[in-house]
Amino acid sequence: MLNEERVILMTHMASYEAGEGKKNVKIGNYFRSDYISVQVLKSLICGTIAFAIVFALYIFYDFEMFMQELYKMDLITFAKDVLICYAATVAGYGVLTYIICTYRYARAKNSLKRYYHNLKKLNSSYGGGASGKSAGGRK
Repeated sequence: MLNEERVILMTHMASYEAGEGKKNVKIGNYFRSDYISVQVLKSLICGTIAFAIVFALYIFYDFEMFMQELYKMDLITFAKDVLICYAATVAGYGVLTYIICTYRYARAKNSLKRYYHNLKKLNSSYGGGASGKSAGGRK
């Protein structure tokens, strides 16, 4: 006869493994600092690419006007302004990524802790292991 509590617990655990558990196990395989470092590095690379695309679109939007103004403007000041905007964008993006990844890591670790607790609970409901009888019911 099946124990209803065991069935419910196994159903919840299988649902977790099929959905959110896959992501959490991948996150849980990293040390906290490694996970956050990798994610921040990826976001800095993506932020650089995004800034380059937006800057190119800004320049190409009115390219003729930009080329006319190019000879009148101070190029060093323009380059400093662009670099300051780039640094602010990438730094803000990096800080935001750090905060989000720290939260995700903590949430994943807590979720995995609950999952492992449920595994122990399920194991103990079976009597904690072998009860002295083999699978065929013989001693």
